Amino acid sequence: MIPRAVFDCMVFVQALASDSGPAFACLQLVRDGKVELCVSPAILAEIRDVLARPKLRRKLPSLIPERVSAFLLDVASIAVLILDVPDAFHYDRDPKDEPYVNLAIAIVAGARHLVSRDRDLLDLAEDKNFRQEFPGLKILDPLAFLRDIAAFEEPSGS
Repeated sequence: MIPRAVFDCMVFVQALASDSGPAFACLQLVRDGKVELCVSPAILAEIRDVLARPKLRRKLPSLIPERVSAFLLDVASIAVLILDVPDAFHYDRDPKDEPYVNLAIAIVAGARHLVSRDRDLLDLAEDKNFRQEFPGLKILDPLAFLRDIAAFEEPSGS
């Protein structure tokens, strides 16, 4: 069974900004059929919004509108779109992270991984109550995710 994952917005931004970094490698796993990426309308909207921000475009001049549009179409074509995401998890520390967690824990998405560099999300992985409530969800940074998927793919007994 192919593992499912949810990537936070910055993983997408970093994947588009550099084709040599770990975020790009995470997205490549999806393209290669080794991971199923789940997205929701809220997540696609945030990616679109962030990639259109003038401050980010000044910092990353390669993010021209045509390239961003092509990237968003690519993501939409390789991801599983989950339309109905229950609002089950509330995170007072950073409510903007709720759509990612809610998508990852949604039964229909069945994600095993939430990939992020966001400290607020990564700290959830260390939260005893969160781990008890959602024991099947790993919250990992892109490098740890790449290692986890590589270990998942290794044939047993070798």
